[in-house]
Amino acid sequence: MHEINLRFINVSKSPTEETIRVPAGTTAGTLVQHFGLPANSLAAIKVNNEILPLSGTLDVNAFLEPVLLDSPEGAMIYRRSLSFLLALAARKLFPRRNLYVGHSLGNSYYYTFADNEKPLDKEIEALRDEMRLLVREDLPITLKYMAYTEALEFFNENKQTDTALLLEERSESKVPVNVCQDFTDLYIEPLVDRTGLLFSFSLDPYQDGFLLRFPGVGRSMEIDPFEDSPGIFSVYHEYKRWGRIVGVHAVGHLNRLVSQRKIRDYIWTAEAFQQKKLSEIADAIYERRNDIKVILIAGPSSSGKTTSAKRLSIALKVMGINPIAVGLDDYYLGVEKAPKDEKGDPDLEALEALDVPFLNEQLLALFRGEEVTLPVFNFKQGLRQQSGGKTIKLERRDMLIVEGIHGLNDALTARLDKSMKFKLYVSALTQLNLDDHNRIPTSDNRLLRRLVRDYQFRGMGAARTIKMWPNVQKGERKHIFPFQNGADAAFNSALDYELAVLKFYAEPLLRSVKPGTTEFGEAVRLLSFLENFAPIPPQYVPGQSILREFIGESEFKY
Repeated sequence: MHEINLRFINVSKSPTEETIRVPAGTTAGTLVQHFGLPANSLAAIKVNNEILPLSGTLDVNAFLEPVLLDSPEGAMIYRRSLSFLLALAARKLFPRRNLYVGHSLGNSYYYTFADNEKPLDKEIEALRDEMRLLVREDLPITLKYMAYTEALEFFNENKQTDTALLLEERSESKVPVNVCQDFTDLYIEPLVDRTGLLFSFSLDPYQDGFLLRFPGVGRSMEIDPFEDSPGIFSVYHEYKRWGRIVGVHAVGHLNRLVSQRKIRDYIWTAEAFQQKKLSEIADAIYERRNDIKVILIAGPSSSGKTTSAKRLSIALKVMGINPIAVGLDDYYLGVEKAPKDEKGDPDLEALEALDVPFLNEQLLALFRGEEVTLPVFNFKQGLRQQSGGKTIKLERRDMLIVEGIHGLNDALTARLDKSMKFKLYVSALTQLNLDDHNRIPTSDNRLLRRLVRDYQFRGMGAARTIKMWPNVQKGERKHIFPFQNGADAAFNSALDYELAVLKFYAEPLLRSVKPGTTEFGEAVRLLSFLENFAPIPPQYVPGQSILREFIGESEFKY
């Protein structure tokens, strides 16, 4: 057997780069001591920038890096591994009841049983005890391979029909699976290599199911107090119920519609359902039309806020309300007046980067019936223009729409009475699952949207977008998510068919990211994720769809 060279940083030696030679096929988990870190602090390793589970093997010369459990990548591995542990415990205790992972809710996943029977408190307690027992036993979680036909037969026999459906789109002769004791589940992304690492979790009853709770990113193994988001849960739950009604709650069902050439009907149905929800929000605004003066819209990056605002405007016009858009970007103070972040750099996402007093002054003047000239910020020059802004005056049926990152923060419009404001939270709350045990993170949906949009309209490559994404998420956690519960309504901008369309654009962009870059591992992960989708031609997407904001050729002007 030939040998390979492995380079790595040993942090216990100041740090020092070391090189060793090992036989090809060496298991990654046997090398963790070379990093100079406690073995129980690692979730996986990076091999030439690509994440490999510790149960995986090394076959080529490589540079190795540790993936720590409390890193953002390690936290996601920990969550997936906990989900696997829960599925294992459920199969042991309730072999005739399929467990179904739902959506995320803060630092937790919502679970139900597929039979729709609400779990009893004693059943949740039994699951919790079984998971703790499996943790104490410190069992190995192993990456193995099954022949394609064998895997299909296995998952069908075990009533994991969503998994079997998912495999129909994939074409590997060898199917990767995770195995622990006699439980086998489809490998989607890396897991930890043993159950003993998964000691930090909680199972708590919630609504008609229960929550699997886990540590937040960067919180080590600490589980923070639960913060409920009933509005977000309600939107998620409604979309999950709709997915079940129309028969598309997992990717395999979507793929089957593509293969049966029925996808166009489904697209029209999905778009109509989304428009129905926007119309309901417009109805709620109309009912308060005598009080509401401004609609404030906010949401995380690539949520489709701009198109949502335009389509909401149309729904309002149908009712006789004339929306007037006001852009928060035009109230920027500029780089020189922006506050500094912890690194001493200008924090252009901070509320204090906006001229909040001037914004409030203009809004109040408008509500008094006065005429005002809106500002225009020249981003090329980095300053506010002295002229060129639109002059407006509110008439009886006029209503302002303000879209921006701080829309839900009352500090933005502190001088306005709450009765004058309608706050709308917009996000892509993906209801679709890969299969019973593997959900689709909403952040992946938004990242793929942004990858495509950045390239289509800004000429930005995938590597740069991936590099920026952690900072984007950091800003969302600071400026958006803390205020989502204060919204008057939440709108789900996700379309269950959209990832199959985004695949058409994203795959070549992701393939351009090379192994020598730190962004390569994320590109490989997203490519592997997209392999689960049968592609849908972009020409099937309606011209006023929110998806057009990202892929182009929208009937709206931006």
